Amino acid sequence: MIVPGKATPRGRFPHLKIAGGFAFVSGTSSRRPDNTIAGAEADAMGTTSLDIRVQTRAVIENIGDILASAGAGLSDLVQVTTYLVNMNDFGGYNEVYAEYFDETGPARTTVAVHQLPHPHLLIEIQAMALLPEGVDE
Repeated sequence: MIVPGKATPRGRFPHLKIAGGFAFVSGTSSRRPDNTIAGAEADAMGTTSLDIRVQTRAVIENIGDILASAGAGLSDLVQVTTYLVNMNDFGGYNEVYAEYFDETGPARTTVAVHQLPHPHLLIEIQAMALLPEGVDE
């Protein structure tokens, strides 16, 4: 399923796949529908500033919006895999993540990757949620 109002996937894959009572969210970034990136700013001289906290918050909010399109929410997440370009960003990512989840939240794995599909992306998260009872597949 492609979710209206979200950034178009950069390939032939859906934002969300529903199967077996689960919602599988494809890797999601802080990209906005207009292809700008939350947490990536450039000044008049072209100096780029990237903010892991802003990007993490935008990614989690994007995942929440995608899940809402299937009748689910962040509280329904059971597993997330986070891809960070730089493990030095782990602290800022973890700080924002804790605003949304605690030890009762989804199982989580965080790995470092060489790069993501845009040089200004610091983070991408893939997720799986158990659909609430009564939500149709």
